[in-house]
Amino acid sequence: MKKFPEQFWWGSATSGPQAEGRFNKPHANVFDHWYDMEPEKFYNQVGPNTASNFYNSYKEDIQLMKEAGLNSLRISIQWTRLIDDFETASLNEDGVQFYHNVIDTLLEAGIEPFVGLHHFDLPVELYHQYGGWESKKVVDLFVKFTQQCFALYGDKVRYWFVFNEPMVVVDGQYLYQFHYPNIRNGKKAVQVAYNIVLATAKTIEAFRSGGWDRDGQQIGTILNLTPSYPASDRAEDLKASRIADLWKNQLFLDPAVLGEFPSELVELLTADGVLWESTEEEKILIKQNTIDLLGVNFYHPSRAKEPSIIPSSASDWMPNQYFDDYEMPRRRMNVDKGWEIYPQALYDISLNIRDNYGNIPWFVSENGMGVSQEERFMNADGQIDDFYRIDFIKEHLEWLHKGIEAGSDCRGYHLWTAIDNWSWTNAYRNRYGLVSNDIRTQVKTLKKSGYWFKQVSENNGFSDEKDEKEVKNVKQETK
Repeated sequence: MKKFPEQFWWGSATSGPQAEGRFNKPHANVFDHWYDMEPEKFYNQVGPNTASNFYNSYKEDIQLMKEAGLNSLRISIQWTRLIDDFETASLNEDGVQFYHNVIDTLLEAGIEPFVGLHHFDLPVELYHQYGGWESKKVVDLFVKFTQQCFALYGDKVRYWFVFNEPMVVVDGQYLYQFHYPNIRNGKKAVQVAYNIVLATAKTIEAFRSGGWDRDGQQIGTILNLTPSYPASDRAEDLKASRIADLWKNQLFLDPAVLGEFPSELVELLTADGVLWESTEEEKILIKQNTIDLLGVNFYHPSRAKEPSIIPSSASDWMPNQYFDDYEMPRRRMNVDKGWEIYPQALYDISLNIRDNYGNIPWFVSENGMGVSQEERFMNADGQIDDFYRIDFIKEHLEWLHKGIEAGSDCRGYHLWTAIDNWSWTNAYRNRYGLVSNDIRTQVKTLKKSGYWFKQVSENNGFSDEKDEKEVKNVKQETK
């Protein structure tokens, strides 16, 4: 039996825009707006209007999560649901009560709420009026929103997270055109990255100056870390991998934990004439307001090789002018999602945090396997027999366990996700949940992985042996 530390967080993650639906929501976020404008961009034209109906079914959904053994759940508070007027941060009473109800229901079920404050859901009004995260005005408006969250729920919530995957905001909105507004502008991308770091530091400052850390509450952020492995030991590939790591990982990780940007990256951006605009006062604020707790989202590694072309001096700046993605021959793949499966990276992440980031407390805040057409795996009992997801989780937990044994201070493992939810432009193409969701009827049913995860949570670990018989027994007991 592989045992994990006492009080380990066995949970999952979701987000407001992906689960709640737009019921009674006073404003649109960037994805709501994009779907309204171009529904054809979304898989099967399925948008966020209903999502997983969590707004209406949160009590039943949380009960299913309890049945799957969750002792913690990461949710997010939508800026567009909680706030009526973004300038003054006046409150929407329906939104206020909804999040009170969700948090209270989680606590009653014995599930610790982990609360995020931004999950790709910038209010579209603030993008159209100010340019969104391009503007430091929006940074200050965001801090007003977060202060309302702390004041409303700070006596119930112990773990807060400012951003989820800020690198995706930069990549998707400003570089690779897979999130609205689908811009390609390297200079803006760099400034947006800086402004998000500044917003994180200002939120942490507000949290602490407001006394919301008085009873041991902690604040952190959620980063998608993708260890960058070189294609070979050639100097050119090693350099490409190093710059890829600076951009993809250290850009947000270093200021969050160490309080400053990596000097090598600053020098590169300065030489290229794209460095962000900042002040000395802001740099001091970032230095003084680092996180208490790090969330790490991991799905796949990054592999880099020497770039195949050298862009002309007239070309728009892009970070990938310094590296090309490398597709390793004979790699294991989740072909539905197009991602390499490499569980050992969780061990490498563990050691990197231990050795280079002061062994800060951290947890796996997302990890999971998205599979399409899961009805292919429905058994005679009408249950999704997702043995592939159990194998995927187990392999990653094995490598995470090695990292913990090596001294890395990992506090938990959160799967993406508890219940199949809406996933941006991919909608419901790939399913990730421990619970299946028929989006036509909103009937939700535990998958085999849900019963297995319950067993892992209850045992605070898992056996190296096959768990088929034990999973069946757990299923019988919970009926």
